[in-house]
Amino acid sequence: MSQGLFSLQNRLYRLSTLASFILLAGCGTANTLGHQLFGLNNGGGASGAMHSVFGYAVADEPQAAIVGRNVLNLGGNAVDAAAAEGFAQAVTLPSRGGLGGGGACLIKMPDASGKMQPPVMLNFPAGAPAENGGDRPAAVPLLARGLLAMQARYGQLPQSAVIVPAERLAGGAQISQALEADLGVVGNALLADPQAAAIFAPGGHMLPEGATFQQPDLATTLESLRVNGVNGLYAGANAAQFANAANAAGGGLTAQDLLDAVPQYGTPDITIQNGYAVASLPTTASSQENALPASASFMALDKNGGAVICVTSMNNLFGTGRIAPGTGVLLAASPRTNPTPNLAAAMAYTTGSYAFRAAASGTGQNEAGDAARIGLANALTGQNEPIPEPGRANVISCPGNVPGGEASCRASAAPGGNGLAIGGR
Repeated sequence: MSQGLFSLQNRLYRLSTLASFILLAGCGTANTLGHQLFGLNNGGGASGAMHSVFGYAVADEPQAAIVGRNVLNLGGNAVDAAAAEGFAQAVTLPSRGGLGGGGACLIKMPDASGKMQPPVMLNFPAGAPAENGGDRPAAVPLLARGLLAMQARYGQLPQSAVIVPAERLAGGAQISQALEADLGVVGNALLADPQAAAIFAPGGHMLPEGATFQQPDLATTLESLRVNGVNGLYAGANAAQFANAANAAGGGLTAQDLLDAVPQYGTPDITIQNGYAVASLPTTASSQENALPASASFMALDKNGGAVICVTSMNNLFGTGRIAPGTGVLLAASPRTNPTPNLAAAMAYTTGSYAFRAAASGTGQNEAGDAARIGLANALTGQNEPIPEPGRANVISCPGNVPGGEASCRASAAPGGNGLAIGGR
């Protein structure tokens, strides 16, 4: 066994162990939820081995993918798993998908009778505030509102269940290769913010891969969302407190900005490719001279063929580089001052039954759109067309379709992207 493979397996084992403790540990209300959802006995141990069900979870940060897979095993559907991945990745990869940012999702789920429905698009971008303000203008955060809206409409677990793993991760997560790479890009510029420095360089030096980092203020924000739903951040006193904290970091937000910003459902772009219908998030051609913001992705497929792909961004790597004091939320950059990202994802399915065939997410700034397009084409044709750098494509492919051909499925995280694909049965 090569040293590189041995190191990778050890790393994944540590991440899996960490995720299990995250899911199973807890106190207070969250501990009660843990007992209800995660099979704890009165002695605090597991009441039995977690039953593995068919399904896949893929994310650009491994701890988030493991959370998504565990949610599927606990009886969640693809939306539950994706929402849990999104909240977890907001903790473990805030550089590209923090609570201060936003994103978009493709969602293909059955209705209440179990009949699969056509895919829909959900947009929740990190938007512009009503007015310019602040010395480091921030975007209106929509990630949590988008994930909660999606889970409320399509999920089957209690909504708090998709937040608990992220809340636990905020209490202590590992610096992954993905986050370490992003920290290496921004260097000491991020650490000019005392709030960020306390998290990522508590001893005066940037934390390396494998080190534990803690975000207690972010855990409190997630707790508020778990207990109060969207009102935990977007309405009343909670919105006012967050806006005040954002403004202390130069964000220029108001409580009304948070109240007014809502996710929007829509119809994705639909084409036909290799005999399958393909739904895509709309992307725009971009000038190669102007670098678009970085993004991150996560996706899930469940045993019924329900599928979700989401792509997120902070409108700049680490957004404004400032954390709203007392909230733990890294603020995304305002689209008034920064270009908007290409949020790229595509999903192939049968035209009659809407059975799942393949899904691909695309990241990599200006090459994100091509990454999703080529990644999906490779899944449908079996070819291996190269994806132009810095493009990255995460893929789930089921040549036998789901439901029906579960044994044919495979999933892969983009080579060089430091993510994780986990699943099967």
